[in-house]
Amino acid sequence: MSKPKTNGRPSPQEAAERHMEQMNKSERRRKLQAVNKKIKRGYEPKPARRRDWLPDDPEAWDAVDYAPAERVMPLDERERRRTLEQAIFAEPGADAATIAHSLAAGSAQADLISEPEPAGPVGVVMESSNGICRVAVGEEVLLCALRGNLLAQRSLYTQPVIVGDRVILTLDGAGGGVVEEVLPRRTVLARPDVFAGHLQQAIAANVDQLLIVSAWREPALWLELIDRYLIAAERFRLTATICINKIDLAEDLAECHAMMAPYRALGYAVVMTSAVTGAGLDAVGLLMVNQTSVLSGLSGVGKSTLLSAIFPGLNLRTGETSERRHEGKHTTTQATFLRVDGRTAVVDTPGIRDFGVAGLRPNELAAFFPEVADLAGGCRFSDCSHRHEPNCAVRTGVDDGRIAPSRYKSYVKIYEELTI
Repeated sequence: MSKPKTNGRPSPQEAAERHMEQMNKSERRRKLQAVNKKIKRGYEPKPARRRDWLPDDPEAWDAVDYAPAERVMPLDERERRRTLEQAIFAEPGADAATIAHSLAAGSAQADLISEPEPAGPVGVVMESSNGICRVAVGEEVLLCALRGNLLAQRSLYTQPVIVGDRVILTLDGAGGGVVEEVLPRRTVLARPDVFAGHLQQAIAANVDQLLIVSAWREPALWLELIDRYLIAAERFRLTATICINKIDLAEDLAECHAMMAPYRALGYAVVMTSAVTGAGLDAVGLLMVNQTSVLSGLSGVGKSTLLSAIFPGLNLRTGETSERRHEGKHTTTQATFLRVDGRTAVVDTPGIRDFGVAGLRPNELAAFFPEVADLAGGCRFSDCSHRHEPNCAVRTGVDDGRIAPSRYKSYVKIYEELTI
């Protein structure tokens, strides 16, 4: 008996049968996927534990007493899962990619992982390039190669060893050695790689604070780059300080302070400096005491000159600004770890011309602009992008002066970059 059809469409009975068929196929597919995940090469099924695992008291569900000799999971796996749980609870609502990135960046309390007793001398990577690095062990600096397994390991970063890494070495007896292992990192400052967007180009590891160095002139002050650095500092759990250098070139110092007023209002530390007049050098030096600081900014803003003025014993190369392009010349060609004393260190970095924020979702960006996040709750739409929607409280805040136009401009530009 044929089944009735209505206007060429399946009857309700046919539609129900097709729905059930699709449901069955989906269920079979889920079961196959679950089985495939469990299948491993050389896998042998283990006998089930013959032990009553359900306690009599339903309130004591977490008090199951397994046999002491029974290894439910490897010890390192238990530690890994505990660290992962801490990361998840530390960042409620974050997606898996964000949590994984946070773990790799050291922002998920990586220092909670207990370190085993080192199997050899431990040093700090001062410079790293093309599989070779200079490592400081006490007062001695060694030229070291990398063990092949480090080069083969998968990582979120483009390089296996980062300036500032603590590493375990095997000495060769001839003034050199081999890096055998990289110890867990507390923090990592990184930016998206230009050529491999899924990887991060690490700038420095195990640093405490980011000193964002900008020049008032030569090269001109670039507020958007400062905002990008502030996002990075927040993502990687670093204290951020804004340093406006070369204020001796400012015609009106009041204009400098007015430009930085929005950042001070948000609670960021701002220091005005000049290596020529000495202004602000003591303040920056005090901020760096007992810290490992990384200095970053455009080429020519005076990072190396600033460090040399604060710590004359470092003997760093310095250069001038290009007359033609009004941009800095690269005097620092790679990141360098510099030990000032037993508890103070700095990482001098090459000048950059961009700092990406890939890895963020557009709807997460507002959280890194506190003034935007504070007003976002007043928008008409819960998913407001704060760019063109009607009744947007954020754009109203820009109009009435509660949000600095320069900060809003940075927000919009970065938001549009993240939507590409």
